Amino acid sequence: MLFLLFHLGQDRYALEAGQVVEVLPLVALKALPGAPRGVAGLIDYRGVAVPVIDLSALALGVPAALRVSTRLLMVRYMPPRGGERLLGLIAERATDTMKCAPEDFRSTGVESIGARYLGPVFHDSRGLIQRVEIAALLTDELRAALFPEITEVAR
Repeated sequence: MLFLLFHLGQDRYALEAGQVVEVLPLVALKALPGAPRGVAGLIDYRGVAVPVIDLSALALGVPAALRVSTRLLMVRYMPPRGGERLLGLIAERATDTMKCAPEDFRSTGVESIGARYLGPVFHDSRGLIQRVEIAALLTDELRAALFPEITEVAR
């Protein structure tokens, strides 16, 4: 299986490439004043307003560095109650991929209650790579803010 690699600080992370619709250069976003932490804004993606999460701001509390290798990843987000939505993710140094079997990732043995999206790890010659689970990326608060129609249906 193919995984897209990116960085949060000095650490490497992986997303299943099959969930990535498109990798775009970082573009200007429409700001959303008062949005929860991690929400970078909105992008007009082929005529559809799509919310964007800054992974660095969400995980580390600091916005992603503006570098040539910082990308906007358009991904398929599968809410817990079904359906599919587009979601933009800002990711630093998102320029590499790797192939491995999903079962090559091993449990960390640590549950990150505040970051349930952090999955198992894979070890290569440069160290550990942690998988990010897109389905678990949004907290209830973020999901309600970004996709209120999902929350309304669920009630």
